[in-house]
Amino acid sequence: MTKVGQIEQLVLPIGTTLDRFINAQQSNFPFARGEFSQLLRDIAIASKIVNREINRAGLANIAGSVGTTNSFGEEQQKLDVVANVRFIRALKLGGEVCAIASEEDEELIDTGNHNGKYVVGIDPLDGSSNIDVNVAVGTIFSIYRRVSPIGSPPTMEDILQGGNKQVAAGYILYGSSTMMVLTSGSGVDGFTYEPSLGEYYLSHPGMQMPAKGKIYSVNESGFMQFPQGVRDYINHCHDQNYSARYIGSFVADFHRNLLKGGIFMYPQSEKAPQGKLRLIYECFPLAFLVEQAGGAAIDGEKRILDIVPDKLHQRSPLFIGSSDMVKDAQKHFHSDCVRV
Repeated sequence: MTKVGQIEQLVLPIGTTLDRFINAQQSNFPFARGEFSQLLRDIAIASKIVNREINRAGLANIAGSVGTTNSFGEEQQKLDVVANVRFIRALKLGGEVCAIASEEDEELIDTGNHNGKYVVGIDPLDGSSNIDVNVAVGTIFSIYRRVSPIGSPPTMEDILQGGNKQVAAGYILYGSSTMMVLTSGSGVDGFTYEPSLGEYYLSHPGMQMPAKGKIYSVNESGFMQFPQGVRDYINHCHDQNYSARYIGSFVADFHRNLLKGGIFMYPQSEKAPQGKLRLIYECFPLAFLVEQAGGAAIDGEKRILDIVPDKLHQRSPLFIGSSDMVKDAQKHFHSDCVRV
């Protein structure tokens, strides 16, 4: 390579920042006047702070359990609490969100921003129990346009609209690099965080999930508690010599399958007859995103996005991933697939 060529390689452009990207995407929302862009910036800012806290968790004594449980009786990790506070604070101060549904709070949070046009569902730190062993964790979020009158207090109907009403959704993966993967209904784009510059840069434009893969992700320790149809499909995966990959952080498992092709399964079981994952801030956002990337998501019988919830923390079984693999899985399911 010539000296000129070497210099050109050294000064290649970094890429498009998240700010520039979302400003360009603003045209997809004719009813908005910059509020949507500000909302995504608020999520990005909070994620940068959470990323910093995760990276120094071992040094700052914020790993491990806080000694309390959330409203579902699940043990809270210290970083669950930290992440929840950071995201709620950012969304309140940003002023664009009238209400927040968080995994860590039993009730819908009224932000006091009654002129805000948007409602957010969020799992502030998915897979937080893996922090102690330095395994990737994530944040999942979903954005709706409110249906209650602007200027009035938010209502439960604002968040119980159903997955088809999402205007944007995404996740942040805190791993070997930190990534935000986002959809606003016009495809899926991935942004990698450059910590020395403090910016997310477009690194994975137009992400598409392979229609078929060779990875299945499920906690097989519950095999004997799964419905027969689910067991049949897992045995089919064995017969096809698919690779079993299960991290235990939903975002990390999903992200790997998005890039390489695969299926993630969290079925109902005797212990969790309604499934374990929550519709509003876990299933809906990743179902919206996976469909935009060419994949599919079902509860065993029907499309996840067609479900209209009636409870804030409603749970559901979930089978999500490459379209051909989800279709193949559904063929193995019988009428007992959504029953135990």
